[in-house]
Amino acid sequence: MKIGPYLKQLLFRWKSDGTGPLRLGQRRIFIFPSRGGLLFALALVVMLLGAINYNLALGHALVFLLAGLGIVGMIHTFRNLFGLIITPGRCDPVFAGETAFFQLSLDNDRQSPRLALELAADVDLPVSAAVASLGKTRVRVPLQAHRRGWLTLPPVRLTTRYPLGLFTAWSYLQPEMRCLVYPQPVTAPMPTASASQRGDNLHGDGGQEDFSGFRERQPADSPRHVAWKASARHAGEGPLLIKEFAGGMQSEQVFDWQNTAPGVSDEVRLGMLAGGILAAEAAGNPYGLRLPNLSLPPERGDRHCRRCLEALALFPE
Repeated sequence: MKIGPYLKQLLFRWKSDGTGPLRLGQRRIFIFPSRGGLLFALALVVMLLGAINYNLALGHALVFLLAGLGIVGMIHTFRNLFGLIITPGRCDPVFAGETAFFQLSLDNDRQSPRLALELAADVDLPVSAAVASLGKTRVRVPLQAHRRGWLTLPPVRLTTRYPLGLFTAWSYLQPEMRCLVYPQPVTAPMPTASASQRGDNLHGDGGQEDFSGFRERQPADSPRHVAWKASARHAGEGPLLIKEFAGGMQSEQVFDWQNTAPGVSDEVRLGMLAGGILAAEAAGNPYGLRLPNLSLPPERGDRHCRRCLEALALFPE
C-alpha cells in the first residue's frame, strides 16, 4: 500500500502521536460510492427517465423512495466509523518468513454496535471485526515479515460498507508500532565454537550413568553424541538419535559467528546461529553466543533465548 507524500500529509494531518488512543472524526473519514452503489445510481436514473417518459406517478415515488434509502444508507455507513476509538497494542516477535500480528484495540462508546469493519495493512491480508454496543474488541492486523530486524507497521486501512454496501467509508490509521523479526532458522549442521562439561552431580562414569532415552539429533549436536546402533535400526529411514542422560553433566555450547560457513551470505550464517540456539534451548543445554559486536555467556531459559535471538535480529548488515 503506497501513499504519495502529499496525500499522506493530508490523510495524517489530524492524527495523534501514534502511541495513544485516536478517535475518528469527520475529517479523518472518507466516503465514496461503491461499485454496487454506482450501479444502483445508474438504475435510478434509468427508472427516473422511464417514469418521466410514461408520466408514471408511482414510478417517481419509487425512484425518490429508493434514492432516500440510499442517502440514509450513506449516513449510516459514515456513522459506522465516526467516533470509533483506536488504541495501539503490542506485537510479539516472529521469525523471518512468518506473519506478524499487530494488536489494535477498538472501543465503541455508543449504544449502536459497529458492524462489518475491515482492517488491512496488506491488501492481501484483510481482517474483519465488529464492536458491540458500549464494547471493546481487539484485532490482530497481519503483516508478512520478509526480513529480519524491525518491521514497522505501515498505514492501516479501516473500511466499512455497512449497512447496504452502496457506499464505502474508510480511514487510514498510522499507529507507532513495530515488530522485531528474528532471522529465519536454518537447520543445517554447524560446528560449535567451544563445548565444555559442567557438573551438577558427578557419579561414576562422568555423571552420565542414568540413561533417560533418545531424542532426535539437532543441528548443533556433535556427531560424537549420536547413538549409531539405535539409529541403524531404522535402516536410514528415520532421523539420527542422540542419547540423553538424567542428572550428571550438561554440555555447554557457544555458537560463534566465526564458526559459520564464510562462503554463504550473512543472512544464512545468522539463520544457522538461530537454528543452533533454538535446538540447544529445546534440549535444555546452556548455550552462549559470540558475534563480532557482542558476546553472551552460556545460559539457558526463555529470557536468554530472546536476548540471543534479538542480537541476531539486530545484527548490522
